[in-house]
Amino acid sequence: MSENETPTLAVETTETSSILRTLRVELDRKRVRSAIDRAYKELGKTVRVRGFRPGKVPRPVLQKMYGASVGQELEQQLVRETLPAAIEQAGLEPVAEPQVEAEAPVEGEAFAYTATIEVRPAIELPELTGLPGQRPPIDVTDEELETELEQLRQRRASFEDEPDGSEAADGSFLTIDYLGKIDGEPFEGGTAEGATIELGSGRMIPGFEEQLEGMASGQERTISVTFPDDYPSEDVAGKAATFDITLTKLQRKALPELDQAFAKEIDEELDGVDALREKLRGDLTETREGQAKEALRRSVVDALIERTEFDVPPGMIERRLNQQLQRAHQQLGQSMPEEELHQRLSEWSESWRPEAERDVREHLLLDAVADGQEIESSDDEVAEKIESMARDQGIDPDRLRGVYDEQGMGDALKAQIRSDKALEFLLAGAKVEEVAGS
Repeated sequence: MSENETPTLAVETTETSSILRTLRVELDRKRVRSAIDRAYKELGKTVRVRGFRPGKVPRPVLQKMYGASVGQELEQQLVRETLPAAIEQAGLEPVAEPQVEAEAPVEGEAFAYTATIEVRPAIELPELTGLPGQRPPIDVTDEELETELEQLRQRRASFEDEPDGSEAADGSFLTIDYLGKIDGEPFEGGTAEGATIELGSGRMIPGFEEQLEGMASGQERTISVTFPDDYPSEDVAGKAATFDITLTKLQRKALPELDQAFAKEIDEELDGVDALREKLRGDLTETREGQAKEALRRSVVDALIERTEFDVPPGMIERRLNQQLQRAHQQLGQSMPEEELHQRLSEWSESWRPEAERDVREHLLLDAVADGQEIESSDDEVAEKIESMARDQGIDPDRLRGVYDEQGMGDALKAQIRSDKALEFLLAGAKVEEVAGS
């Protein structure tokens, strides 16, 4: 415990845990009195009280009418004005928003409050040379290449109408209108027009697709099914239903020929199928190289995490988790009903928490490695990184640099470069094993 004092601000610091510090901050009576006087003086200029001229309302009247709200506002104001100085005076660097407990100031008395501050833990690193890492292979087999070619054909497939009189079978694509009923009454979500179904895909509830086999275009049929007990909609889960089906279109998938025309469609500079295979092999290899690098990076960092024990500030985990949830909300906000999105976000706030904690541990560990190895990043490296990102995005480097300057992201980029260099240090000394699979 240490104590530092100035004429108006006394700060007492208590180490509550490895990641928590409690500050007791006290302001002397003179500063409190001055703040209260100023508050009532400003209040008297603005309020209107019947029987008194503007600016002439006696202070006792103001205290009686507005004392509670003035006290609450002063409490927040005094904390806001003094907490940054108290934290600096205590020599702390918070990693999350401080939690403050205070009561309204009283005239004639000192004002005191406590602030709980989360700080970075002191990390004792293990031996950093020889950390185990696993790297999956990057070679692309002929079988994998042919699978990729087939998937490419599937993505470029067209649909052709079946001849009149054709019957639906596995692999057929049906366009249907349907009306679902439970106990003879239509139910919410059980009606659609122009729905497309691939027979044999298994995407519908059990028994639905099978009962459409043998149908011809223009034909109507009523089928009976039972919703699974674990069906997402509780209103229909486990219940028997009928569906009135009208088949409006029957089609089959037509795959393009694997020939020079197909290769030209993919890339007009390609001269034939062999050239297309080579391009795909190069693309797959490049993707595998990125995946292998990420797998190696993660395995080495995981090994360091397993070997290093320290407490993680909860506020850092919450901030990381909230960033991920906000990103998901922005990405899905226009494509998912609000109620469903909020339910998903609530679920993800729990299921994503372990990964958020792992991310924070990685961040803290790489910082500790950079500190221990005296690794720094320079303004030149930041400029070079921005140039590289601008080239990758196809934009003007000056424009991207202006965005970083305008939004104050330069320091964050500098910190990221420092972390990347710390990671490269770990990878350079790692004991790498080639493993099967990715």
